Amino acid sequence: MPATGGVVRDPARFLSSAVAGRIAVVICAQDEELNLRICLQSLNFADALFVVDGGSTDATVEIAEDLGAKVFRHRWPGYAMQKNWALDNLPITADWVLFMDADERVTSALAQEILAVVASTSGNHAGYYIARRMIFMGHWLRHTYWYPDFNLRLFRLGSGRFEDRLVHERVVLDGTAGYLRNDLIHEDHRPISDYVLRLNRYSTLEAQEMLGMREANARLRVASSFRGDWAARRRALKERVWYRMPFRAVVRFIWTMTVRLGFLDGRPGFIFTVLACWNEWLATAKLYEMRVSASEAGHTESK
Repeated sequence: MPATGGVVRDPARFLSSAVAGRIAVVICAQDEELNLRICLQSLNFADALFVVDGGSTDATVEIAEDLGAKVFRHRWPGYAMQKNWALDNLPITADWVLFMDADERVTSALAQEILAVVASTSGNHAGYYIARRMIFMGHWLRHTYWYPDFNLRLFRLGSGRFEDRLVHERVVLDGTAGYLRNDLIHEDHRPISDYVLRLNRYSTLEAQEMLGMREANARLRVASSFRGDWAARRRALKERVWYRMPFRAVVRFIWTMTVRLGFLDGRPGFIFTVLACWNEWLATAKLYEMRVSASEAGHTESK
């Protein structure tokens, strides 16, 4: 199986009258000129393409308009808030909406499967999970990434909204969800220096999320998710167990390279794992810093 997968070049091969006007794709982007063109070129099966730009300073908007996407500008408020803004404000008339990141692309096999489930009248699912295949430094990370990393990306318009989280937001679906067989390709073409900067931002958001989980209402929300589907149970395990585990960075490195056979991913897998573990360590350190600052502020106010 090729690591990159094909892209849809001829929409007439896949788009039929049975599904015309039924699929809209939404991409929330900012400074994605190195990724967006490849992403949009893989979406010729969709009836409408929307790009919500959060304030790009590069050619993101021009690329989107050049490839026929409708561009809406909305200053970046955060991941979940931007996506919910799109659901509330974009002129979407399609029955189904597919959320994509700019560094992702749809293979021809996945496009056909999406069209098939949308056209089907027998299924009663309100949404579908799609597996993400991570390509890093030109290599498919079969072991060192969380493959299949199912994300609920395709859902009926009006049946889903993104939960209020700072990072790693998921869709809260009103109805049942199915799972698609084919993968969504995730490959970032920006340099690794950009990835390091993003990890620094992500780790701050993760630390803030972990700090907030100590509140009673957050604990109740996570506990209830143990009764959900596979993705919800995995989220609950991460928040209730993993986030409370000491030496997470070391544990993750050993577990990834041995139990998940991460060494089989070669040098790209090793580099990715080190960066992922560094992100874990940064989040842990920032959480500790936040707790110390909160404690010191509390002592100051009590005097």
